[in-house]
Amino acid sequence: MQPKVLVAETIAEDGLDVLRQRTEVDFRPDIKEDELIEIIPAYDALIVRSSTKVTDKVIEAGKSLKVVARAGVGVDNIDVPAATRKGVVVVNAPGGSTTAAAEHTIAMMLALARHIPHADASLRAGKWQRQEFMGTEVRHKTLGVIGLGKIGTEVARRAQGLEMKTLAFDPFASEELARHLGVELASLEDLVRRSDFITVHTPLTEATRGLIGARELAIMKPRACVINCARGGIIDEVALLAALESGQIAGAALDVFTQEPPGQNPLLSCNRVILTPHLGAMTHEAQVSVAVDIAQEVITVLEGGQPRYAVNLPMILPETLAVLAPFVSVAEALGRLATQLVDGQPRLIEMIYGGEISQYDTAPLTASVIKGLLSPVSEEQVNLVNASLVARSRGLHIREQKESQCENFTSLVTVVVRSSEGEKSLSGTVIGGEPHLAQVNGYWLDVPLGKGYLLFGEHLDRPGIIGTVGTLLGASDVNISFMQVGRHQPRGRAVMILGLDEPITEDLRQQLMAIPDLYSVKMAKL
Repeated sequence: MQPKVLVAETIAEDGLDVLRQRTEVDFRPDIKEDELIEIIPAYDALIVRSSTKVTDKVIEAGKSLKVVARAGVGVDNIDVPAATRKGVVVVNAPGGSTTAAAEHTIAMMLALARHIPHADASLRAGKWQRQEFMGTEVRHKTLGVIGLGKIGTEVARRAQGLEMKTLAFDPFASEELARHLGVELASLEDLVRRSDFITVHTPLTEATRGLIGARELAIMKPRACVINCARGGIIDEVALLAALESGQIAGAALDVFTQEPPGQNPLLSCNRVILTPHLGAMTHEAQVSVAVDIAQEVITVLEGGQPRYAVNLPMILPETLAVLAPFVSVAEALGRLATQLVDGQPRLIEMIYGGEISQYDTAPLTASVIKGLLSPVSEEQVNLVNASLVARSRGLHIREQKESQCENFTSLVTVVVRSSEGEKSLSGTVIGGEPHLAQVNGYWLDVPLGKGYLLFGEHLDRPGIIGTVGTLLGASDVNISFMQVGRHQPRGRAVMILGLDEPITEDLRQQLMAIPDLYSVKMAKL
């Protein structure tokens, strides 16, 4: 008997045709949650887009459910942890709309440059206003691309065809990838200052929320324009409106919003903005590609294969899971810390597994490290299946090493990042069932990796330096929750890590850097 698939939202007929060849398909668009819970026990697979909420109740009711598929990129409407607990694979289709989103970005840029929507509206109103809509050529202008994932890469390629100079900010794009694309890697501040057009292509995370805010807008060129076809919230909408109304920047084009639909968002009444209703993936070709991709993913899972775009980790042997599961959060946390602490463009990522965990298949841990490294900067979901592929696409070289013995602990995960600016090393383990940072650049310490902020300082171990840091933080109303110091010998080089309840400002960081014998100060959010 063929497996049964419930398609709860509209997808292209091409995808349905692929499914019908190997499964029994029921097409029930716009089904309500109560009805979905009632009928889902009869199905092996569920396909949704963005409207249907696949809650823990739906997953719990799906007694035969093997896979939940999102015909698109984001999986915000699916309770992924609940699916993982039940052994249900969650898949998506991140590649099908890449070209559509890249082309929409370029279209928005050209519409800004030539004032096309406003000129169209003016002419339809019976006016003939040529001088008022004097445009600018994009040739020889500078495009700043924030995020060199799949879509950002395609935007950069298309900019070359328009004879634009292209800058890119992506902490984990290699120099090799940049050379291949013909782009110049730059810091975020440098990109913002130099670009005529700025486009964002990152996921929306705590690290990227408000990435373009009042400070960034203030240092842009007066004729600069910003474009967001990625996720609402990456550009601070309040700060953007203020910058547009004051004439601080020339224009903006938004396809996405913090709240969708945007309701009474004041940006809708600003005549310096071009707005579209989340059309990035809305082409006939993209919809067909997404539908076919997701149909093939569902069939692969139902037939016992390994899907390309699994959002949650595949099942691993119970005896392996019992040992490795606590270290998954350690590995991801180390990756996230490395992203925030490493200077320069990474070239090599090395994972060293020491002690008991070295006796097992550590692929889930490597995938978790890569996920932690790239999740703040990549729109792709990173998992066991695609981790190496995603890393290679950014020109990163990944190396694993296993050592049967490790110092001080039963098991230890070490992440070493070699970049154009040097090398950073972080080690972590599990203590009392919780992830802990155990070593930074060879200095042993013990820092719980819970929520909050960490202040990392490299310094000379001398009397008074830690007290001076604490005094400055206290004067700025920044509360310290704990402190750890690692050193090799008294009055030599050392590392201090302070747990903070709130982040420090750049101004405060510069004040700290002015303390004699404090060599570096870095902030990280857990």
